[in-house]
Amino acid sequence: MIEILNPTELTRARNTGALVADILQTLKGRSTVGTSLLEIDRWAETMIVEAGAQSCYVDYEPSFGRGPFGHYICTAVNDAVLHGLPHDYMLADGDLLTLDLAVSKGGVAADSAISLIVGESRPPESVAMISATERALSAGIAAAGPGARIGDISHAIGSVLSEAGYPINTEFGGHGIGSTMHQDPHVPNTGRPGRGYKLRPGLLLALEPWVMADTAELVTDADGWTLRSATGCRTAHSEHTIAITNDGAEILTLPKQAQP
Repeated sequence: MIEILNPTELTRARNTGALVADILQTLKGRSTVGTSLLEIDRWAETMIVEAGAQSCYVDYEPSFGRGPFGHYICTAVNDAVLHGLPHDYMLADGDLLTLDLAVSKGGVAADSAISLIVGESRPPESVAMISATERALSAGIAAAGPGARIGDISHAIGSVLSEAGYPINTEFGGHGIGSTMHQDPHVPNTGRPGRGYKLRPGLLLALEPWVMADTAELVTDADGWTLRSATGCRTAHSEHTIAITNDGAEILTLPKQAQP
């Protein structure tokens, strides 16, 4: 299903996107050495409930997971990259943490992810990977607009990741979003320009470049959810929800301090 939002729904999407961005920035500031992943999940639950919103994750039970997910946020550490199930792990200095959050409010969902390094250490490999996913995300957003095609976005994202030297996995990527979290069209993190669905104003997309340092192969944890690099290498993931408008692409999950 591909949804095209009307102006009223787009206003609601902006509100949901702002909420997701605010929660992620709060959690980023609280994710310090000694913080438990379960603490982060409880904080996310509190903020979602207090905002009168609903989690897109708690009851989520897709074919690729051992559901329902049962938590409010995905927390992936070091070699974990996607669908990280919160568990009793205490963050350590130098850990690479990804926080991935999807929330629905007013009948419209928004989805965003950030990767960060915990504590004072700054491992160069981790810094480089986070930077690559952020640059790829910016390139994908720049390629989005009315009349562009999904392949244009995928090509822009993939070009940045490939030039940075990272293998690209196409099993999981970006996606349409609207009244539900995961919709068509699928947005792979590499592709050919000029191909695929033509973008229209009112379409919402969650773009999410993610990489693993030296492999494109994933393995699934015993928890049935957490996806890790097959080699144990570190990973990074960046994501924004955007709306296609008559003027281009509007980022709905941009933190307030990053807004123009």
